[in-house]
Amino acid sequence: MSLLVLKFGGTSVADIDRIRSVAAHVKREHNAGNACAVVVSAMAGQTNRLVAWVEEAWGYKADGDGGADVSALYDCREYDAVVSSGEQVTSGLLALVLQSMGVSARSWQGWQIPVHTDDAHQRPASPASRSTRRQRCSVAKSPFAPASKASPPNNRIATLGRGGSDTSAVALAAALQADRCDIYTDVDGVYTTDPRVVSKAHRLDRISYEEMLEMASQGAKVLQTRSVEMAMQWSVPVLVRSSFDAPDMPGNPDTGEGIGTLVCHEDEIMEQNVVSGIAYARDEAKVTLLKVADKPGVAARVFGPLSDAHINVDMIVQNVSEDGKSTDLTFTVQSADLDRALEVLKSAKDEIGYLDLRGATDIAKVSAIGVGMRSHAGVAAQMFSALAEKGINIEAISTSEIKISVLIDAAYAELAVRTLHTLFGLDGA
Repeated sequence: MSLLVLKFGGTSVADIDRIRSVAAHVKREHNAGNACAVVVSAMAGQTNRLVAWVEEAWGYKADGDGGADVSALYDCREYDAVVSSGEQVTSGLLALVLQSMGVSARSWQGWQIPVHTDDAHQRPASPASRSTRRQRCSVAKSPFAPASKASPPNNRIATLGRGGSDTSAVALAAALQADRCDIYTDVDGVYTTDPRVVSKAHRLDRISYEEMLEMASQGAKVLQTRSVEMAMQWSVPVLVRSSFDAPDMPGNPDTGEGIGTLVCHEDEIMEQNVVSGIAYARDEAKVTLLKVADKPGVAARVFGPLSDAHINVDMIVQNVSEDGKSTDLTFTVQSADLDRALEVLKSAKDEIGYLDLRGATDIAKVSAIGVGMRSHAGVAAQMFSALAEKGINIEAISTSEIKISVLIDAAYAELAVRTLHTLFGLDGA
């Protein structure tokens, strides 16, 4: 018997029929003798509806991530209380459907288990993954369904942000020392790139934590970045599979091999390509400060206020002028943060000292990712040459040990993805 944590996203529980299908997946594992803990998201669209009600009640407009205008005077604790109710509804409905199928199930909320977080409200809280009581699952051999919310030190409900059910599931799996965490979503695994862009993209049987983390952070929407970080930290095997698969679809019952993508340690993968996948993101924006004084402390005066405003900065490029007295500074932020970033920098203009400030959203970031880069030279040269042959200009570059990212004109994003997918032998591999 294995101990499994099963997570189902919003599209998987969009209505009662979909919840019945989810229950069939849970019942399959239960009938196989596995102990299961189930984490569910709110029904598709429900969180947006709840956020809209909060906005209407308090008279403010939330940002693109479901967060509120930081200047608004609202009670963040009540925001979490309202928005978290969507998962409570879904978990109760799933428990009822399982009971109707003859499975003794019970829904639990995060604060009842309990799952502990820090005391952040309205913004994503950070879970303490080892705080959950293992006894809750070892005693109850039938499934239960906790929602993706938790209890911070102040005993109020906290949420983990959009996509937080992924993090909830991995945190629960880590705390329960589960054999595996199965993330059921609307795709059947992790692909070498977006199949809608490259028809020859294929599903990976396995991918390392490091690669998945880079894929998630560079634009792939399959898993939330924080969930991958936590899985890697606590060595939780994560299986990404589709909730739309038939519940009796064959596959290896121990690893899930053949029915999804297993996210695991690098040494558990027998064969590894130099590049495992190509990710891209269109939600990037470019900010450029022209004629900034080239002297110590300027960068801190630029990025300090942005950090204080909770704006994440990604790629950074600095060009020093010939006279060595000024520089042009370019960096990227999420497109949803562009207006705020520009306002922050305008407010700090006197302190920073720049001639002009510009922002643009007609850009895209394309990344080649693979642990094989550690032991293979020339990957960057091949990548840059291939893009040049297609007439694609590179505006900025950032790298890590297993990733190369380039910033390009958004109009060339799909061409770049297809070019690199073919270049690194991923077409139908």
